[in-house]
Parts: sequence; C-alpha cells; structure tokens
Amino acid sequence: MSTYYHGNINGHAGSDHGPDPETVFRLAEGLLEALHAELPGLVVHGEVIMAALDEAAADGGPPNRGRIRSSLEAISIGAPAGTGSLAFTQQLVRLLDL
Repeated sequence: MSTYYHGNINGHAGSDHGPDPETVFRLAEGLLEALHAELPGLVVHGEVIMAALDEAAADGGPPNRGRIRSSLEAISIGAPAGTGSLAFTQQLVRLLDL
C-alpha cells in the first residue's frame, strides 16, 4: 500500500508556520465580497470563515480548520463554475491545504 502525502507534517501549505495570514485574510475578504455580489444565500459561509480567521488573529492560535473547511465545501457545492466565489474558494482550499 502506498501513501500520497501533500504538504508538511502540520498540514499547512507554504512554510513551516503555515500560509501567510495576510494573504489568507485578503482571499477571504475577496470571497465574502464575491458572495455578496453573486450568491447572497451563501454569504453566511463567508462570514463563518472570516469569524474563524478573526478569532485566530485575536488569540494568536491557528484558525479552526474544521469550520473553514465545512464552509468552503458548502460554497463549493453551491457556487456555479466560472464565478469569482468559486475561484476564491478554490484558492483558499489550496492555500490552507484543505
């Protein structure tokens, strides 16, 4: 049996300390703006992502990956191909190695 492994042992893409928080925030803000414009019914998921990132920034810990993953999955299911919402979602999934 072989094992496919992507990322480092901590599950983060990028450096040993995870992705650049500024980049993650910028993408999450872009996602939230795109959701407001394209898919207002999914805005709540963007707000959950922003809340998880805000909490992590406030306490200095890592973001709640489970909450973020669940919200990104919900957006992925509901966002049509070719939308900015889906593009931001895919970028966040890759950046956060989810």
